[in-house]
Amino acid sequence: PGLGICEWLLTILSFLFVVMTFPISVWFCMKVVREYERAIVFRLGHLLPGRARGPGLFFFLPCLDTYHKIDLRLKTLEIPFHQVVTKDMVTLEIDAVCYYRLENASLLLTTLSSISSAIQLLVQTTTKRLLAHRAFSELLLERKSISQEIKVALDAVTGCWGIKVERTEINNVQLPAEVRQSLAVEAEAQRQAKARVIAAEGEKAASESLRMAAEILSSAPAAAQLRYLHALHSLTAEKPPAFILPLPLDAM
Repeated sequence: PGLGICEWLLTILSFLFVVMTFPISVWFCMKVVREYERAIVFRLGHLLPGRARGPGLFFFLPCLDTYHKIDLRLKTLEIPFHQVVTKDMVTLEIDAVCYYRLENASLLLTTLSSISSAIQLLVQTTTKRLLAHRAFSELLLERKSISQEIKVALDAVTGCWGIKVERTEINNVQLPAEVRQSLAVEAEAQRQAKARVIAAEGEKAASESLRMAAEILSSAPAAAQLRYLHALHSLTAEKPPAFILPLPLDAM
């Protein structure tokens, strides 16, 4: 459909030439498409109707037809570092990885001229738009859910191009020097606060143990005498030896 009179005449002449030179011409009119490929045939610049050819053999006219093979296997595209601004006005640089698959070969060839450039720019603009509504802490803690949100947003656009986005991942996050310094100061303050809490809990436990020991010793005078003698023995075992002048326990 859409061919003019001259184009129809050329097509008929080409078919007649193929029939007249059969079976030699069959070797020039048959092509093989692999299982993971699809072929798109253009006749005199017009896209032939129907689905993409393949896998297997397909027929085309050598003089009038041209074909393009599309690889349907999963492809990986690395998105270079680009700047984004979060909701709390933190400027950072991130890079990502996008996994996509070419689904509709006919739509793809008639829609896009550069697949990788289109997907790369789309990922960058979508990431900037979505991270503008997220805080910096959310980006660090919820990276998986943010990547899934980016994938859904990309798939809604690339479906019109014949491309299926399988997965997107935020790979690295580069912070400015001032942000790294502030995070280091905050982490150090948290560590110091935690150390103070642990020390205070240790003091509390030690004071509780001393109180219980004092109650036990006060209820048993013989135990206090034994503890006093044990302390004197510990002092005499030190090097250099200490001079001890014991006082009567009752006087103490």
